[in-house]
Amino acid sequence: MEGRSSAKLVAAAAAVAVAMLVLVPEATRAERFIVGDAARWTWGYNYTDWVIKKGPFFQNDSLVFMYDPPNATVHAHSVYMMRSAAAYQSCNLKAARLVANVMQGAGQGYEFVLKKRKPHYFVCGERGGIHCTMGQMKFIVKPKSSACRDD
Repeated sequence: MEGRSSAKLVAAAAAVAVAMLVLVPEATRAERFIVGDAARWTWGYNYTDWVIKKGPFFQNDSLVFMYDPPNATVHAHSVYMMRSAAAYQSCNLKAARLVANVMQGAGQGYEFVLKKRKPHYFVCGERGGIHCTMGQMKFIVKPKSSACRDD
């Protein structure tokens, strides 16, 4: 009798495990990307190419911006979200929103979760926007619905 009870418990546990896999929320299937991979968030790296190579991106994926705090040998970096394509193209920071300051890229970096299916315009806002205009420290991500991930 004990053997049958154990078998029933194992079967029930297996059924629960399978149900959990099927019903796992989309957020748990999200991916985490280090922006720029080994180059991280730095001057002169082509982030547009990086987005093309790493994409597509989906809702609930995370972008991790890693950069060193400013010091005698390291220039400051930050992360701004531009409000429009025009502001992004011109690197006009007047209406931009600071997402991560010069210190937040240290250690494990600053993690930004792509919660909405809309274009996200990221730039470095340091040195009056020159990192954006001359240093290529900018990119656009438009996440797809997380329901499309398995397509």
